[in-house]
Amino acid sequence: MKQEPFFIGLIESYFIALGVLLGGALIGGMAAFLTGKPPLTEIYRIATSIRIWAIIAAIGGTFDTVYSFERGLLDGETKDIFKQFLLILSALGGAKTGALLINWLTQEYTSS
Repeated sequence: MKQEPFFIGLIESYFIALGVLLGGALIGGMAAFLTGKPPLTEIYRIATSIRIWAIIAAIGGTFDTVYSFERGLLDGETKDIFKQFLLILSALGGAKTGALLINWLTQEYTSS
């Protein structure tokens, strides 16, 4: 298995989270339209509910991340912990960007 450069992984993590959030929310909005629900409200609701799943999809599941944290803590490989932290941060950024785009698109305002 070929090891990809770390910077490429950061960019992929960002855009995977962004794509999962935008794609899931917009396709869910089409389903809301077909079932007679208000599409923009449903797009916003779906986007807020799938943010964590977009992050998990972007980092490739939780077991690899947990294994890297374990290896970093128990084997003293702090570089792996830092890399996983940056990958998670990149995925959080992609999910946040998608949520902001959906919020801008739907013009939904939260009460908090």
